Formats: sequence, C-alpha cells, structure tokens
Amino acid sequence: MKASELTVALFVIGIVLLIIIPVPPVIMDFLLIFNITLSIIILLTTMYVKDALDFSIFPSILLITTLLRLALNISSTRLILSNTYAGNVIQAFGSFVIGGNPIVGFIIFLIIAIVQFIVITRGAERVSEVSARFTLDAMPGKQMAIDADLNAGLITEKEARERRKEIQQEAKFYGAMDGASKFVKGDAIASIIIIIINIVAGLIIGMVMKGMDINRALNTYIVLTVGDGLVSQIPALLISTATGMIVTRSASESNLGGDVIKQLFNQPHILKVAAGLLFALVLVPSLPKLPLILIGSLFAYLGFAGTQKVTIKEEEQEENIKELENIRDPKKVYELLQVDPIELEFGYELIPLASGELLDRIVMIRRQIALDLGIVVPMIRLRDNIQLKPNEYIIKIRGNEIARGKVYVDRYMAMTAGEIDEDISGIREREPAFGLPAIWVDENERSKAEARGYTVVDVPSVIATHLTHVIKQHAHELLGRQEVQSLIDNVKTTNPALIEELVPKLLTIGEIEKVLSNLLREGLSIRDLVTILETLADYAPIIRDTDVLTEYVRQALARTISNKYAPYGKIEVITLDPSVEQLISSSITQTEHGSYLALEPSSAQRILKSIHELAKKVTLKGGQPVILTAPVTRFYLRKLVEQISPDIAVLSYNELLPNIEVASVGTVRLNES
Repeated sequence: MKASELTVALFVIGIVLLIIIPVPPVIMDFLLIFNITLSIIILLTTMYVKDALDFSIFPSILLITTLLRLALNISSTRLILSNTYAGNVIQAFGSFVIGGNPIVGFIIFLIIAIVQFIVITRGAERVSEVSARFTLDAMPGKQMAIDADLNAGLITEKEARERRKEIQQEAKFYGAMDGASKFVKGDAIASIIIIIINIVAGLIIGMVMKGMDINRALNTYIVLTVGDGLVSQIPALLISTATGMIVTRSASESNLGGDVIKQLFNQPHILKVAAGLLFALVLVPSLPKLPLILIGSLFAYLGFAGTQKVTIKEEEQEENIKELENIRDPKKVYELLQVDPIELEFGYELIPLASGELLDRIVMIRRQIALDLGIVVPMIRLRDNIQLKPNEYIIKIRGNEIARGKVYVDRYMAMTAGEIDEDISGIREREPAFGLPAIWVDENERSKAEARGYTVVDVPSVIATHLTHVIKQHAHELLGRQEVQSLIDNVKTTNPALIEELVPKLLTIGEIEKVLSNLLREGLSIRDLVTILETLADYAPIIRDTDVLTEYVRQALARTISNKYAPYGKIEVITLDPSVEQLISSSITQTEHGSYLALEPSSAQRILKSIHELAKKVTLKGGQPVILTAPVTRFYLRKLVEQISPDIAVLSYNELLPNIEVASVGTVRLNES
C-alpha cells in the first residue's frame, strides 16, 4: 500500500476516534485551525479548476470534511460541558463576536447560522440535485453524438472511448454530489442542534453542578457556544460555497477569477453607466459623497480603459475578418496558381548572402543577359527552403528544379582544367555550372592555389555563374508571348512602320515567339531584333512555317553567328560526308502540318556515334564542337544532334560570312566504327 493511501485511511480512522476519545484543549486548537485551513484550500481549488471533473474527488472530500466538523463539534461540546474551557481558538472567536454584549453577539451568530443553513446549504443542495438530473438526462444524446462522429470518421476509436469515459465520470460525479450535499444539509442541522444543547445543557450544568449564577452562566456558555459554533460554521460555510461553485462551474479555458474579470468587466459602456449613476447619487444630500466619488471614479477609469482595449480588439477582429475574407475570396485562389519564372532556393546557411553581395550579382546578371541574349530576364525570386541542406541551393524554372549545387560559405572555390594537386588541402567537389574539377579551400590555402594557377572565386561568384549558365541554357523557356509583346513595343518606338506591317497582318505574336525561341534554344542572341523582324517581314508573305522562317533569320544573322563562332576569322568545323548529307536530305518528310526527319534508327545511331567521337576529340583540345552542313539539312541535323549534346553547334554554309576561313577537323561518315 502506498504512503498516500495509508495516510488518508489513518486520517479517516482518526476522525472516528476523535468522536470517542477526549481531546485536550491544546490539540483542539490545532485541529480547529487545520479544519479552517483545509476548508479555505478546498474553496480556492474549486475556484481555480477549469472543469468540474478536474476535482472529481470533491464528493469524497465533502464527506470527510463533514465528518471532521461533526467530530470536532462533539469533542468541543465535551470540553465545554465538562471543563467550561475548549481552547483558545473557541474562546477568541466567541469573545470577538460577542464584543461585551452576549445578547447582540448571540443574535449575530444566529443570523450567520441561519444564512448558512437556509441560503448556502439549501441552495447548494438544490443545484447539485438539478445538475445531476440534467446530466443523467443528457447522457443518451451525448452517447449518440459520439457514435455518430465515430461512424462519420471524425474521431478515432480511442477518442470515442475517452469521450464515453468522460461522460460516465461526469454522470458519476454529479450523482455523487447530489448525495453528498445531503450530508452537508444534515451537518448544518446537527450544528444548530449542538448549539442549542451547548446553551441549555451549559446553563443547567453551570447553575446546578458548578454553582454559577444565571448571569455568569449565560456569559460563560454563550461565549463558548458562539465560539464553538463559529469555528464549525465558518468551515461549513466555505465548504457549502465550494459545493455550489463546483456544481455550477462550466468547462472553461481559464479559472473562475479570469472568467469573472473577463466577462463581468468586458462591457466598458456598462461601467460608464454605473459610474454616471454613482456621480448622480452625489447630488442626494443625505448620502456620503466620498465613497460615491471614489467608487464612481474607479468605474469610470475602468470603463474608458476598457473602451480602448475593445477598440484595439475590434480593429484586430476586423483585420482578421478581412484576412479571412481574402483567403475565402475565389480570386485569391488564382494567386496560388502563379508560378515564378525563375527561383533560387537556398539552405539557411546561405540566407545572409540573399541580402548582400548575391543580390547585387543578380542585378548584374539581368543586365548581362540583356546584352548577351537580348531578352529581359524576369525578376528572380529568392527564398529560403528548410528542406534543403544548410549549404545547398537549387535553381527552378517555372516551378521545376533545373539545377542544384552545394557551396561552403567560409571557403573559396579553386578550379582548374587539369587534376587537383594533392598538396592543396580542402573539400573536393565539382564546379556546379560546367562540372570542372574544383576544391573548396580556406583562407590559408587560397594564396597557394592562386600561385599554382587555379582560378579562385568566392561563394556569390559560384552561385551567380551557375545561375547565369542555367538562364542562358533555358532562355527560350523564359520567353513568352507577353515578353515578346514587350520587346515588340520597344522596337515600335523607333521602327513603327516595321511593326505595323508585320504584326498582326503577317505573323501573330505567338509565331514570332516561336522563331525567337528557336534562336535562343541554340544560344543565339535576339538583341538585333530589328534585323530579325525585317527578315520575317520579307519571308512571312510566302512562308508560314516558323522553323523555315527561323532558318532565314539565321542566315540574316550571319554576321552575329560568325562573330560568335569565328571571332578571329577562322573556324574549325566537323563536316558531313556527302552520303550522310544525301541520306538526311532524302529522309526529310513533308506533311500538311510541317516537315520532320524520318531516318532509320540504325542509320541515326551510326551518325550520332560518329559525331560524338569527333566532338569528343575537339573538346579534349579545348575547342567547341561545330558541325557545318548544307542549309536544307541544318535544322533536321540539329534536332538529331540534340539527343547527345545540346552544346554542339550546327551551322549552315549560308550562316557564315564569305571571308571566314573554314578548316575541317573531321568528317561524319556512316561506316565509322
């Protein structure tokens, strides 16, 4: 048996023994003070619990405290009648209430006893009875509600069991309270009877057995009776009040004190009205002015202070309502469908870079892309992503991940085209944009790496280079009809006649967008948009195929292409064997929806294998693979080459200026092994 269980059992047995065994006055003082203190604790507990079931042991405590008061009443009566002295506590309470006038003091005591019996005890009993009745009547409905929620899948089986158990506990609690309140009523009746016994028997014993006169007997036994009655009635009053509180307590998120302040003083205009009434009563001549003014001022202050709080609360509620309305607004749902053209997401270690040097680099990237490719890059969205590793970042195009990289904020990236030296310490990785061998070195190794010929860059430069590379590779995905319209509007300010002739009479915005996307897909700049549109205006009346129009535009951009691939007037190219060109040309199939390359898979594989081997040789020498072919086959060969590498450029003879010196570094043949 646990110590707590044994203590309670011994305590109850001790109460029973207290009825039988005489108690000295000193011990009686301790027991009476303990009884009062216990009653105060019980009352405060009922005020601070949030639900009646949080103090479900209250009916049992009610019985124990009732038994304790009866035992103390009997023991104190024994001391009063036998010793004419029941301890200092009873003597002090009696003398304080009597105040030198036994008759007045006794009348006051009777009023206290009657109020406790008729008002508090009877009221608590009635409330307990009604609460128990309504709780039992509501049980079937609550059980059905739980079954309905369970069948609908709103709660689990475990939650249903817990709710049923709570309902059963609630029914048992209020049923027990209904029965226990009868003990409280009986205790009040017994206390009144004991009071009568103390006075009548005391007078008889005092006058007959102890030889007291009537006045002395009255003074002695009235004081003792009133004191004994008070030390019994005060705990009884507290317990009865606690009984009424706990059975009338509704479930709440705060205690009784918080609910009273919140609900009673939650209407500031009522407090102002009360203050005004008190100030009006000051005009009544016979009423005291000071209490009315002080209390009226207090309520006026509380009313105006509450008004400010209510105003702030109403503003917050209005903001919450507006926010809720915005969420419910169907138009707001469409905002969730918006996808950012470009996003850069990063781990939490890279967050400081977003508001520092990296932001400045992004501004420069947009300017550089405008110069290199002739497009305006949309705003790049920067956001942190807790799902990423702390030093990781990803680049998204229209919501889809395109590239991913890892950086080290406290290190520098050292890159080289060859092998990494073993004596340089650091974290070996690949450069994220081009896949070059790299090593992340700290500040101490930076100088050594630079002395060895490594290219050393900081973290913002690594991310900016990777972002620039991704944008250039996917520039055609960033160009839509709206962006094309903006570019055309810009050209229209200086070339209005060109735009009026071309759009929409000859080509739509969508058709122009396809041509520009074809150019960007192969890395060509569309900055010279006037030349592009002039070419389209020339050929659009006779050709509607955007792929063919793209080829004419490329030929018109021969100077741009020549400067890109042959900046010094020389170019090394991979050529096609005439049989290969003839095979590709003969495999072009024309349909009413356009043309396509219908090449046998085995032939296509042999051609791609030969191109791959020749391109690999050029790349190892540090050059860029360029294939030179006839204009009629260029577009279809480019589509074929994209399968192995989008970085291999495919040019036609008409796309190079006549003064360009062309050197062949290999020929694509069908019989390559």
